[in-house]
Amino acid sequence: MSGATGKNYESLLEAAEILFSRKGYASATLRDIATALGFRHASLYYYFPGGKEELFIEVMRYSIRRHGQALAEILDRAQGDIRAQLYGSADWFLSQPPLDLVRMYQSDMPAIDQGKARKLMEELQKEILLRLQFALQQADEVGQIHCPNPALVGGALVGMLESFHSMPDFAVRESKPLMAKELIDILLRGLNYRGSDTINFNANKELS
Repeated sequence: MSGATGKNYESLLEAAEILFSRKGYASATLRDIATALGFRHASLYYYFPGGKEELFIEVMRYSIRRHGQALAEILDRAQGDIRAQLYGSADWFLSQPPLDLVRMYQSDMPAIDQGKARKLMEELQKEILLRLQFALQQADEVGQIHCPNPALVGGALVGMLESFHSMPDFAVRESKPLMAKELIDILLRGLNYRGSDTINFNANKELS
């Protein structure tokens, strides 16, 4: 039932998103999702006649667009302050089910129709990665940071923030959001540094 809307439909997508984020596409079943919602297994085919693959694609579209809308608001609200923009982004990512980009690229996407997988990855790039890339690029242009490769830094930042989801409790000091902000401060100090060639030279001397 492509294009369906309403609270029940959104609740279905959100429950499925949590299960897919925990188990991955291969391991999560329609029966798992139906049980979580209190549905009969066969009832899901009313919404998704194409079965698990159709459900997964709709869940990913819903998740990516939700992330994109939230990031757009966060980055716009804190425009001109890259630190506040990245702090807000960290709070958002850690308040949501993990995207687990590594599993998505290596396992989930190869398991579905490749044309549809490619469109999902293009949408993820546009809605999430390019938004952070553009924020870093703007901060570089006004002299807040020195960031020659905002695409690389933005993608790495998303991966690092997502990694906090899988951090065991014993490794957490105070809270994951606070640790994420500490990581962002470390990253920003590195981006402000202008003597990277000297650092590399000295490090190479010590290793030789």
